Amino acid sequence: MAQIYIASPFFSPEQVTRVTQLEEALAKNPTVTDFYSPRLHQDAQAEQFTKTWATEIFHRDMAQIAAAQVIVTVLDFEAKNLDSGTAYELGVATMRDLPIIALQEKDEAVNLMITESLHWYTKQVSDFETYDFQQLPKGDLSVKFYNKKRSQTFDYYRKSGFIFCSS
Repeated sequence: MAQIYIASPFFSPEQVTRVTQLEEALAKNPTVTDFYSPRLHQDAQAEQFTKTWATEIFHRDMAQIAAAQVIVTVLDFEAKNLDSGTAYELGVATMRDLPIIALQEKDEAVNLMITESLHWYTKQVSDFETYDFQQLPKGDLSVKFYNKKRSQTFDYYRKSGFIFCSS
């Protein structure tokens, strides 16, 4: 069974609802040993939002990423952006060669540095109730990405290791 770290924004009611639904889906999955959601662990010995609090939270979250076998992430944030904290956590996970399983409910573009690091991708939170975290099957990826230089959005498909793009 898998130990999971959830990398997700939780700064608005919509984001809290989305990550709560993800936590509930993971709790129903028999292949999940446990998960750590930073949203549920904001308490610290220091006063909230002080430098000491931030340092404690940072070290706790980094220790949890180090203990994780899999990262589950929510890509939805605001428009074409990814939450900077979530992006940082995904970078750490990528450098540790951890599989990254992604949820993106909105139809927004995603940066190629994120899409290329993903092991599996879905648009349905309910998929996390049945995904096999023991076998970790890879999946096809179909997202949009934005070319800032050309001010153009492209459809991006990765299927069986091959990449397809169209505008």
